[in-house]
Amino acid sequence: MPFSLIPDRLFSSYTDITPELLRSLDIRLLLCDLDYTLAPRSVPSPDSTLRQWLSACRAAGITVKILSNNRSTRRVETFCGELGISYVGHAGKPGVRGYREAMGNVGPVHTAMLGDKLLTDVLGAKRSGILALMVEPLGGPVGVWNQFLHLLQRPFKWIAKRRLEKL
Repeated sequence: MPFSLIPDRLFSSYTDITPELLRSLDIRLLLCDLDYTLAPRSVPSPDSTLRQWLSACRAAGITVKILSNNRSTRRVETFCGELGISYVGHAGKPGVRGYREAMGNVGPVHTAMLGDKLLTDVLGAKRSGILALMVEPLGGPVGVWNQFLHLLQRPFKWIAKRRLEKL
């Protein structure tokens, strides 16, 4: 299994990831982390911006699923239920089990993972052989531990930016 902490693409927000971009990359399934990727953890329900983005993805034929390590199944169930999308909870990222379960019959070449953390989302995507898309955390990194983790991510994000500039 590959080991890499360098995301394939970097974005400021999930809204920067358009259905057109995903289609150009031949992505049919977009796995998304929930907390700090699609909504700050403190936000209990999806907002209109997220609903519109998901609607545009659906219209383009892209399936979106949540892949979450969240310990509270209630949060993930409620959030996904309101959006009408499926999820894999207690995914065990960066392990590959959750990724494989979420992919089902869709192959890794047609799947991408969107998240805000290198040690779970990006590493798990790389280990699973799928495209790793990274965003800045919505609401910023909350708490000392998350601030520390995001500080550690800077060199890897810098390398990713340099690689993308050469393309």
